Amino acid sequence: MISYNPKDWITFIFRFHRSDTVRRLFPLIVLISVYSAGIAYLELEVWQLSAQSYVRNISVMHTLLGFVISFLLVFRTNTAYERWWEGRRLWGTLVNTSRNLAMKLAALLHAEADERDFFRAMIPAYAAALQRHLRSEETRIELFDKLPAAVQQKMDLEKHIPNQIAALLYSRVLFLAEQGKLSGEHLLFLNPELQSFTDVCGACERIKNTPIPYSYSVFIKKFIFFYIMTLPFGYVFSLGYYVIPIVAFIFYVLASLEIIAEEIEEPFGADENDLPLGMISRNIQMHIGELI
Repeated sequence: MISYNPKDWITFIFRFHRSDTVRRLFPLIVLISVYSAGIAYLELEVWQLSAQSYVRNISVMHTLLGFVISFLLVFRTNTAYERWWEGRRLWGTLVNTSRNLAMKLAALLHAEADERDFFRAMIPAYAAALQRHLRSEETRIELFDKLPAAVQQKMDLEKHIPNQIAALLYSRVLFLAEQGKLSGEHLLFLNPELQSFTDVCGACERIKNTPIPYSYSVFIKKFIFFYIMTLPFGYVFSLGYYVIPIVAFIFYVLASLEIIAEEIEEPFGADENDLPLGMISRNIQMHIGELI
């Protein structure tokens, strides 16, 4: 995720970051400019259409459809941002859940050093495993180096790792209750945090596995394409060759909104504007080490 100062206007305007849509769209902007120049040359120099030509009225269509495409793009961007923000809220919940569980266990198991070591390793391991699970990355066995060998043998790296870690946390708490180190009231006291791990995982998987409907995304792209491709025909009469930069700029604005929506609708990836899951996981590990 990119860290920046939102008040620094000069930097935003004159600096082109690698995630800036200008870089990604530059080849298409050049192509649209050449296309607009070709249409302007044909209408003005070759066909020499008069101002009374019916082609001039094409601009009426753009006036009518301008509101429609603006509404669709605003809705598209808002939907994508809601997915991004929900992902951030879920990982904020995971941070708070990890801290609360660590503080409760530290208070309940203050005389059990071995048990605190177990939870000190397992709670951050859940966040690290969830990060790799959401990014479809292979989970490395190094995540569990601090755990006893018997626990490491129970981990099957080919299966759902976050669920296995949550199950181990549940099993350990129940084992402590059977040994009399935790009471029934303590189990009720710890259950909300233990349950929250799976709730967060399920909600994140829902975002990851449920993209924006395909037909909606395809329709917007086609709409932008045909809207831009027909712009030069009508506006050449009033703008002349100035239609070239104006159409290119309109394409940049509309296409940028769609690209931004595409990038942030999947918040758990590794793009520049995706959530900093690695940093959040490291912070969880650091805070848990301080608390328990």
